[in-house]
Amino acid sequence: MRLIVPLCLFALLVGTHQVGAQHRLITQGNDQLVIVGANGQNEWAMKWGGIHDIHVQDGRVMLQRGAAGLAEIDLETKQVVWSYDSATQNGNAGRPVEVHAFQPLGDDRIMIAESGPGRIIEINRAGELLKEISLKVEHPHPHTDTRLVRKLSTGNYLVCHEGDGTVREYNGETGDVVWEYPVPLFGKRERPGHGPEAYGNKCFAAVRLANGNTLISTGNGHGVIEVTPDKQIAWQIQQHDLPKITLAWVTTLEVLENGHYIIGNCHAGPGQPLLIELDPQTKQVVWTFDQFDRLGNSVSNSQLLDVKAMR
Repeated sequence: MRLIVPLCLFALLVGTHQVGAQHRLITQGNDQLVIVGANGQNEWAMKWGGIHDIHVQDGRVMLQRGAAGLAEIDLETKQVVWSYDSATQNGNAGRPVEVHAFQPLGDDRIMIAESGPGRIIEINRAGELLKEISLKVEHPHPHTDTRLVRKLSTGNYLVCHEGDGTVREYNGETGDVVWEYPVPLFGKRERPGHGPEAYGNKCFAAVRLANGNTLISTGNGHGVIEVTPDKQIAWQIQQHDLPKITLAWVTTLEVLENGHYIIGNCHAGPGQPLLIELDPQTKQVVWTFDQFDRLGNSVSNSQLLDVKAMR
């Protein structure tokens, strides 16, 4: 007798739940870098430590290696085909450095945000320094100067300063701060920790939307806010706004072509999704990804591989 399992139940059994959506993605957890198919099964895996940023393009993945290094891996051979060490190169020898953000820019040019030195650099594949922009950091520390940083189509840089609880936009030529937004605490007191019990404004990611607003993940603020250029909150989700979901340390953001948001939910504990796809118009959850048993509680970064997205 053949056992027929409904698709929605099958999705739950393999670690995802879907309501009209499913995705293939790359992520890291439990010292593994994995590609997970739309059916929830691992397609590819290799041993790799923790990360805070990731970029897949042209059959390669670029990600951090250790506290201050970058590596690019060929997905077919699993070999490192390019690397760079911010701890020792371009003037950093002997001073504390951590790298939490980087971005391939095309033309073999790479942007790197260096926490500790408090700067953004652009290098070529030979490691030569092509550009340097100093960052404004009010509470300097190599671990918290920055989280995700992105170069915008305007040439400016959009920087999440975790330790300052502030998103700043820097002019790409002069380094001047042209816009900044301190993430509010919304009248709550700060609480230590990493999980749902903690609280703060340690922003992780920011995406400049087509309408000119900025979408911000608030880290241990347990939410996502959309902020207008004049610093008004136009849209928001908080820790318990989504049915049966508790937001913890909210990390990565991807804005899909259909307008949906992909939200990273780190340190949320068992029974909570690692990724959430949300229709911002209705605030309806249309897909979640939960593989706590395989990937653990510190999945901070991912990238969808089956759709185009701003991130």
